[in-house]
Amino acid sequence: MTIIEIPAGWPADETSARVVQRELRGRLVHDEEGPAVGEGHVTGLDVAYDDERDLVAAAAVVLDARTLEVVEETTAVGRVSFPYVPGLLAFREIPTVLAALDRLATDPGLLVCDGYGLAHPRRFGLASHLGVLTGLPSLGVAKNPFTFTYEQPGSDRGDFSPLLADGEEVGRALRTQAGVKPVYVSVGHRISLANACAHTLRLTPRYRIPETTRHADSLCRRALKEALGEV
Repeated sequence: MTIIEIPAGWPADETSARVVQRELRGRLVHDEEGPAVGEGHVTGLDVAYDDERDLVAAAAVVLDARTLEVVEETTAVGRVSFPYVPGLLAFREIPTVLAALDRLATDPGLLVCDGYGLAHPRRFGLASHLGVLTGLPSLGVAKNPFTFTYEQPGSDRGDFSPLLADGEEVGRALRTQAGVKPVYVSVGHRISLANACAHTLRLTPRYRIPETTRHADSLCRRALKEALGEV
């Protein structure tokens, strides 16, 4: 097992991380519609932690956007690269997530993160961060609404309501299954919010959580378990 070490020059404290975050946020592209639903590839990304050993396992799972069948999957295990600071969680895992992406032989297409993009205190969550660093379109689908306000959407699949921060729509609470609590969709990079929601619905034919996230979650947990057996 090869453990990804923290890159040289990676931010080590809150002040330096905020400087990087601010600079990268200036590169965000929010005026593109993004890839068509059901075409090309969609790649799910997720991580699992072992805090005692300071390890994080990342998984990248590429699905065919039309059939939702797995095309390719990769993992990487690395050192946790940043302390726990709310609003800067992306810095803890990005080097390992990028290592998993780099191991793909397939074009990732659209990145789907288990987390946030624009729906972030400084409008730059993990989905935005990864989108800017890779240049790929990206979106975030979170299980919880963070600190934003919203009205409950209707009970039918596809119903949504805006996630609001100081009156600004930063995402949507989207009902992916009738009668089941919503997920929270936000734009990452190079995609519109309406298209991000359309992709999310395409990726949730049976369950609340996107198939991309379901596959990546299972894979990163297995990768961490295997890594811990070798440590």
